[in-house]
Amino acid sequence: MIATATLHDIKINSLQGQPIDLYQFKGKKLLFVNVASKCGFTPQYKDLQNLQETYKDNLIIIGVPCNQFGKQEPGVANDIQEFCEVNYGVTFLMTEKIEVKGKNQHPLYQWLTQKKLNAKKNSTVKWNFQKYLVDEQGELIDYYYSITNPTSSRITKHLK
Repeated sequence: MIATATLHDIKINSLQGQPIDLYQFKGKKLLFVNVASKCGFTPQYKDLQNLQETYKDNLIIIGVPCNQFGKQEPGVANDIQEFCEVNYGVTFLMTEKIEVKGKNQHPLYQWLTQKKLNAKKNSTVKWNFQKYLVDEQGELIDYYYSITNPTSSRITKHLK
């Protein structure tokens, strides 16, 4: 895999299959969260939506469906979208379903988890709803395990 110059250069599609230009979000913080519909942490969708509404002027939340942990996101795009809208009123951006670890790890998660690409730190995605916060210039701030609620002061202190 060729190293990506910056986070904003990474190609990923929306849940509906449209290309997402991450560069359009330069100047805002980004919170990437690998999400799943059938997980004990799934109620965090509500907190993510609240976080998006509270900090909408300077934060973009990007949900990244993944089926690698307990096969807890088995649905196709339409199933995922309907579940999120109906059950949690989700309006934040959702990407296509990807792999966040292993040999087929998407370039986005290669960048988020490898210090040689993000120049900050190495990590591994342990479970659904792990969060990665990126600053306005596309630099990794930190990551947070699933147990850290999206509205935790550990995250919101960076958004104020």
